[in-house]
Amino acid sequence: MTQTVSISDLMAHSGVAFGTSGARGKVVDMTDLVCFAYTCGFLQHLSAIGQFAPGTHVAIAGDLRPSTPRIVAACAAAVRHMGGVTDHCGFVPSPAVAAYGFAMGYPSIMVTGSHIPADRNGIKFNRTDGEVLKPDETAMRAQEVVLPDLFDAAGMLNVPEPLAAPIDAGTDYVARYTAFFGGGALAGLKLGVYEHSAVGRDILVAIVERLGAEVVRLGRSETFIPVDTEAVRPEDQALGLQWAKEYGLDAILSTDGDSDRPLLADETGAWMRGDVLGILCARALGIAAVAAPVSCNSALELSGLFAQVRRTRIGSPFVIEAMNELIAAGITACGYEANGGFLLGTPVEAEGKTLGALPTRDAALPMLAVLAEAKRQGVTLSALQAQLPPRYTFSDRIQDYPTAQSQALLAHLEQGDVLGNASGLFGGIAGEATASDTTDGLRITFESGDIIHLRPSGNAPELRCYTEADTPDRAAALNEQALAIVKETAAA
Repeated sequence: MTQTVSISDLMAHSGVAFGTSGARGKVVDMTDLVCFAYTCGFLQHLSAIGQFAPGTHVAIAGDLRPSTPRIVAACAAAVRHMGGVTDHCGFVPSPAVAAYGFAMGYPSIMVTGSHIPADRNGIKFNRTDGEVLKPDETAMRAQEVVLPDLFDAAGMLNVPEPLAAPIDAGTDYVARYTAFFGGGALAGLKLGVYEHSAVGRDILVAIVERLGAEVVRLGRSETFIPVDTEAVRPEDQALGLQWAKEYGLDAILSTDGDSDRPLLADETGAWMRGDVLGILCARALGIAAVAAPVSCNSALELSGLFAQVRRTRIGSPFVIEAMNELIAAGITACGYEANGGFLLGTPVEAEGKTLGALPTRDAALPMLAVLAEAKRQGVTLSALQAQLPPRYTFSDRIQDYPTAQSQALLAHLEQGDVLGNASGLFGGIAGEATASDTTDGLRITFESGDIIHLRPSGNAPELRCYTEADTPDRAAALNEQALAIVKETAAA
């Protein structure tokens, strides 16, 4: 017996909803029925815009968290139900399956919770021509889908969908970068690769080895580790310093769980901020215009390196929308996020070779471009970073902080005299507030030049805090102090 469900109602009841990038929720709530229905809603929307019909291939891949294979199977079952053909790409980076889909003209689906803990997961949808953007998400929410009688009382498939042998989407992704940068681009460098449970760990090793680097493989784990490239765990900070000293490394490369956000440490083992990596990558590639979220380092503008800069809300869909506007103006453009994920909006050329556009978050490109540029200049990564204006960012979060509580805090600060309210709350640590920005959350600039930016996470019950100052120690201390004040306010 079939049943008709509204995607918007299902999102409300299940708690599995669209955040900054795709649909995410608790694994216990991501039943086969929920994942099947969302995939049907996605394909119905694509059908309406001419990107899906019976017989269309849909590429599917996933990360290495324990719940991923089941969710991949549920999505594949939905593709088959809708008359599509599944190209199972196995367990590869998000940008690899997206690149495969874009090249083939297929929609694609990545099952991943990115950097969030293993008790949560998500589904990221891509059109044939790029990531699903906010108007697409609105259209998907509006879908009503007819579900077949395939599920038990708990919402699980009675007969799980068998997956075919995986299609190789990794080889072309590796070749993309080895062909552009060339076999000797990283020759002479000794690089650590912090593998943990990142789905792209073996692919990343393959790329840097083929570019000529000596690789030391580090920290491989068969248990999922939620590595967040914006809020690096203290244990990962300590490991970076330890490994750099122990092995005499020029740099350490890593990624988040689905390998679309980079984590790069310099020769001392200090992890670079993703928004600094983005600036250096854009410069190395000769990009003219950049789109980046409001939370990213203001060295982007202060550097004077780019003809145009567009600031956006946080989340790749917003960055892509702004990047597309720049591209429409006929200018080479890219986007990046504070987490380091880099989006190449237009092809770039160097030494007679062309690197094609890849308008989705990618971890490999920024690390490779910046390492190759440092080698070309004959400088260390720390020296390369020192070429930018001395502005430093830091981010952390309060976990298990309900979204409603975050929204109430911001509403209180934004009521009436915003600058007065901000000065009253944070004046003891930052001085008088002089400007505010509500593009995404509340970003406050103080007379000292310090910046405190508060924002509810779009993916989890967390309050994120971004700070910026003239020294890294000041940015970190300001963040710790700001979060302590927020916790005290919540407890009052």
